Amino acid sequence: MLFIYLLEENPAFCAKVRKILNQTVSRGHILSTSVFSISEILTGPRKLGSVSGVDAVKRYFLSGAVDILPFTEATADRYSIIRGANRVSQADGIHLASAAESGTDVFYTNDEDLCKLSIPGIKLFADLDGRLT
Repeated sequence: MLFIYLLEENPAFCAKVRKILNQTVSRGHILSTSVFSISEILTGPRKLGSVSGVDAVKRYFLSGAVDILPFTEATADRYSIIRGANRVSQADGIHLASAAESGTDVFYTNDEDLCKLSIPGIKLFADLDGRLT
């Protein structure tokens, strides 16, 4: 979930994520993430009691910069298939199922193990340096 690196301005990954996002937009592609990402990202500022942090996250996702993928009954079915066939966490399973259900071209991740997977509906995996797998 690369958006958290951007929104929390993670010193190790923020620049890489910003580059990925800028290239994606400049090439006319659509950025997307699961609705679950929003809840995960909102957790940090809520734990800190940061109303401005919560507002910033909501503004970003409501800005139209990112297509928010719903978690539907079809996504739930795909989630069960992915989790049944692969050793992935519940959160990763949700992100993968949402991406697969929407027919994602490239799934960016900082997780080397996810990059090794083959998930029907996801054409390619890429790390934060843009290396495709």
